[in-house]
Amino acid sequence: MALEVGIVGLPGSGKTTLFTALTRAHGGEYGKTNVGMAPVADERLGALAEVVHARKITPATIRVQDVPGTGPALLGNLRQVDALLVVLDAFSPGADPAGDLENLSLELLVADRDHVERRLERVEKQAKSGDAKLRVEVDELRKVLAHIDAGTALAAYDSDLPPELEPLTTKPLLAIENGPSAIDLKLEAELAEMDDEDAAAFRDGGTSALDEIAARLRDSLDLITFFTAGEKETRAWTLRNGQTALDAAESIHSDIARGFIRCEVIDWKDLVETGSHAEAAKRALQRLEGKTYVVRDGDVLNIRFNV
Repeated sequence: MALEVGIVGLPGSGKTTLFTALTRAHGGEYGKTNVGMAPVADERLGALAEVVHARKITPATIRVQDVPGTGPALLGNLRQVDALLVVLDAFSPGADPAGDLENLSLELLVADRDHVERRLERVEKQAKSGDAKLRVEVDELRKVLAHIDAGTALAAYDSDLPPELEPLTTKPLLAIENGPSAIDLKLEAELAEMDDEDAAAFRDGGTSALDEIAARLRDSLDLITFFTAGEKETRAWTLRNGQTALDAAESIHSDIARGFIRCEVIDWKDLVETGSHAEAAKRALQRLEGKTYVVRDGDVLNIRFNV
């Protein structure tokens, strides 16, 4: 399953422009919920594809959702995302990014309060049946509500939250200032419509601000990248740091995970330097691992399976 992020911001901050830049869509629709896939640049992918003569190159992707507003109902659509990108106006006369961030943090807290209150009302009714488990949840939800009413985000709650809540204020929050002295999202959206070579020439050797955003997401979510490299397709995938070869198989396809036998592993640099899987194996740089192997950043995996 692809990493998923939500874009939030006050009206006119540049949310939909960021969506357009990230997904390379031909203009996200203003005032509508926009959903798309954003490719994640990785220089290692091209080097691997060249070695194996891949006919198709597929970067890792991030699923991006841009909601048209900040009310509890709209923000509630983002409860299952992995992180939130908060777009802040840094271009308008009198812009106050810090103040906007404070206002948006409050909007997220209000949305969480609305969500907790609704669940509490529902579980209180169900708990009248005498179910002990539900009564425990009612007590916990009342504590959660009191915590929010004290003006504190749920990231600071000192007990385990009921798993059904999926609160917004526990998610990583990445502030993106949109302006000429920060990230010029209008320019990035225009460059995203160019081919990679022309965009790189325009930047005159500089890196894309969108790559910086992807790097910040990677760090905040503690992600690694692994690769599958073959002549038909060479592809990048993301995993949480600490996840296993079986998790990697599941991210590729559930059937591969179900029929997992073993995993051939080689570091991407070793594959590029040796020039082929066969040569890497000949030099004992490729090894066999089982389901519990913890995947490392830069691993190239060839998963053997039987269904």
